[in-house]
Amino acid sequence: MPRLHLCFGLLVCAGCASQQHLTLPAAPTGTMVHEQVAAASSPADVATPALMASTKIVTLESARIGSEHPQVQARVASYRHPVREGIDPAVESLQSQPITHVSLASTVRPADAISVVPPLTSELPPVASTAYSPSDQVVVEERASQVGIGHSAIQMNLPTALAMVGGQHPAVGFAQWRVQEAYAQLSQARVLWLPSLQAGFSFHRHDGNYQASDGRIVDIDRNSFQYGLGSGAVGAGTTPRPGLVAQFHLADAIFQPEIAQKMAWARGHASTAVTNTQLRNAAISYLQLLDAHQTERILDESRLRTAELAKLTGDFAAAGQGLQADADRVQTELLMVENRLLSARERIEVTSARLAQVLSLDGGPTIIPQDPTLLPLELVNLGAEKSQLIATGLANRPELKESQALVAAACEQYRRQQYAPFVPSVLLGFSSTGFGGGLANSLNNVDDRMDFDALMSWQVRNFGLGERAARREANAQVEQAKYEKIRAMDQVASEIATAYAEVLYRGQQIGLMQQAIGFAENSFERNLSRIRDGQGLPLEVLQSVRALEDARLAYLKALVDHNQSQFQLQWALGWPITAES
Repeated sequence: MPRLHLCFGLLVCAGCASQQHLTLPAAPTGTMVHEQVAAASSPADVATPALMASTKIVTLESARIGSEHPQVQARVASYRHPVREGIDPAVESLQSQPITHVSLASTVRPADAISVVPPLTSELPPVASTAYSPSDQVVVEERASQVGIGHSAIQMNLPTALAMVGGQHPAVGFAQWRVQEAYAQLSQARVLWLPSLQAGFSFHRHDGNYQASDGRIVDIDRNSFQYGLGSGAVGAGTTPRPGLVAQFHLADAIFQPEIAQKMAWARGHASTAVTNTQLRNAAISYLQLLDAHQTERILDESRLRTAELAKLTGDFAAAGQGLQADADRVQTELLMVENRLLSARERIEVTSARLAQVLSLDGGPTIIPQDPTLLPLELVNLGAEKSQLIATGLANRPELKESQALVAAACEQYRRQQYAPFVPSVLLGFSSTGFGGGLANSLNNVDDRMDFDALMSWQVRNFGLGERAARREANAQVEQAKYEKIRAMDQVASEIATAYAEVLYRGQQIGLMQQAIGFAENSFERNLSRIRDGQGLPLEVLQSVRALEDARLAYLKALVDHNQSQFQLQWALGWPITAES
């Protein structure tokens, strides 16, 4: 069986899908969050190299956190690779650029971090790519009629299924709106120091005892009225609600934009991770549906062979040349095959519903795969060393970039707690209003009034003990983020190693099962020829029929498992797909 070398690139952006070598239908139109962010702010509002250069994330030299105990150093030392020391080069290069669209894979791989792997030949023989023809449409329609599906069924191929994972998908859409929320919070943090406007009016009425400034208690009835840019003034005091007011902690104005920016980066990478996961799930679910259809076809052909054998066995028994017990045995096997066929049709319905759920299709329609057959796919070059693949995954996986951004955010939070006691809280207020009042019910002498207030105060919480506790808390959050990043790196390396082994050995299983099918077919044909020539009993063919069915099902399983592991490995690498021009 030759292998189909499949190379395609997908770009989901503003509801479109483009590709090379495979025709992708247009995906559902959806609003892309990153494009909205880019339209609402300049590139400098998304990321700047100066901000990235200001965060020495892993070593924490700028924060001087002395909690690098030997266990952490030993773990980090075990990953002494350019992409695992300090700020990952690939992460830094990606984070320092504006996010203008959502893509399935990043093709930015610095030469100093990831070596380019030359394409090598595979151990499995190549297969000529089969184009979809009108005759294949007939096969698809026949498959639809066999499972009792009407015109409401949806026909799709693998590129169509992948193209449907876009902004309208609930999981992807939710993640993208979280990105937009994070960038809105970033915009809010950047204008924290700007004043707010407060316009309105206020009326105050007092009847009865009142304490004068000299301490005397006097009985007085009075009223005050204020309107304009500010409100709430009573007597000789300043306007409590200034019309133009700026109130903030200077530490928040300095560090909160940095924290919000790192969190926005983390949300962006998390959104990419969700998209990649949904692409993997869609591909695997589609392959499971195709597996169910191919299994039904194999069992249907096995049923036809068993039915032919049952007729021959019955004819032999009726002519006295065989035993009725043999005929009953074959009839039993025929019923068993029909039972397995019903289970296969049930699985078709189940996998179709599961794929409809993964793709978030309205009404859970029945899906019919357009692929008339199943061929081995090659998405990842197995000629590369496993260590090179792991390095590629560490540079490309959005989960690691998210962890890196969270470490940076935790470091900025620690710096904020460090400098908080040394920078003041600021209050600036300006009011320009009309103010008046009088005794009892009289309201007169209304005229212009202007107030300006400036206040700066320094706070040391709880005699310094609160400041110390806040720094310890922020330090603990930094350490947690570092450990989480190391855990994510270990998980990525494990996922790549596991998927690599699955692709390697399942590809070899395909070759073995090819040979098994050849032997099983030869055995069936020879035994059937012997029966037709009167050299044996029909019952002798039964074992060959079952062996052929088992071999074909095993070959199908090896194919499906191999293709699924290819997509699993592609996902583990961060979808580093590059479309050929």
